[in-house]
Amino acid sequence: MAIWGIDLGGTKIEGVILEDKENLNVLKRIRVQTEGEKGYKHVINQISKLVEVLTAETGLRPDHIGIGTPGIADPYTNLMKNCNTTALNGMPLQADIEKALGIPIKIANDANCFAIAEAQFGAVKEQLGTANVVFGVIMGTGVGGGLVIDGKVVAGRQGIAGEWGHNFLDFSGGICYCGKTGCVETMISGPALERFYKREMGTSRSLKEIVALHEAGKDKVATQTMERLTTYFGKAIAYIVNIIDPDAIVIGGGVGNIDLLYTEGVEEAKKYVFNNQLETVFLKPKLGDSAGVFGAALL
Repeated sequence: MAIWGIDLGGTKIEGVILEDKENLNVLKRIRVQTEGEKGYKHVINQISKLVEVLTAETGLRPDHIGIGTPGIADPYTNLMKNCNTTALNGMPLQADIEKALGIPIKIANDANCFAIAEAQFGAVKEQLGTANVVFGVIMGTGVGGGLVIDGKVVAGRQGIAGEWGHNFLDFSGGICYCGKTGCVETMISGPALERFYKREMGTSRSLKEIVALHEAGKDKVATQTMERLTTYFGKAIAYIVNIIDPDAIVIGGGVGNIDLLYTEGVEEAKKYVFNNQLETVFLKPKLGDSAGVFGAALL
């Protein structure tokens, strides 16, 4: 039976229909803009629009849908929290989508969806076969994480398991959207690195441009920005290794494409891990930007 997944992101909403849970053959995949700045109801309408288009183009109708979301639904109130798409915070997202679509849905944090997909069908499955503990990292516009133990997502009592992006890292990151100061997200997310470069150089550049300038050896500030990334990534991820000791860490998101994380970033982590060596395997995602929406379908 076909399974449906939706990945609700800050800039786009992606929907996919997969052949079944054993075969991730894509029957149809569509994206629409989130347009979160237009408000909460508009986001719900965009999700409905996406499902309508998928139905019209395939002739298939979902019995239920899994949805990966920024932030999480509070286990006690069922209201969304910790979303960097701030229009969702405090809202009964699951209930409102179920009302709009007329079918049951299941929601989970997008990083959890990423982690379970890579653990069951992606990089971890391919390179390790099986793994007891997998930590999925998303580093892009924000920084998030998902924890999978024995093939199951662990959300925790408050639903915040894996949220390493809002651990304190360094005051120089400044104030985070969450209201705290110096979060991991304020230090090594894509926008945070771009802000650092602009502050030091006085010129705005995209992260892709900054990486290229560093690789060309033509820009000292670009190199400083990359050193900031690898240094603080190492410190931040070492806390995760020390606490949950994962078999594998899969790094997704746009920032996760930077190869330095797997070399200099891992070397930095070794300095802070409470062991005489670092055995954790750091992996690039196999499923690419499909991981989140595939993981949502697997819900």
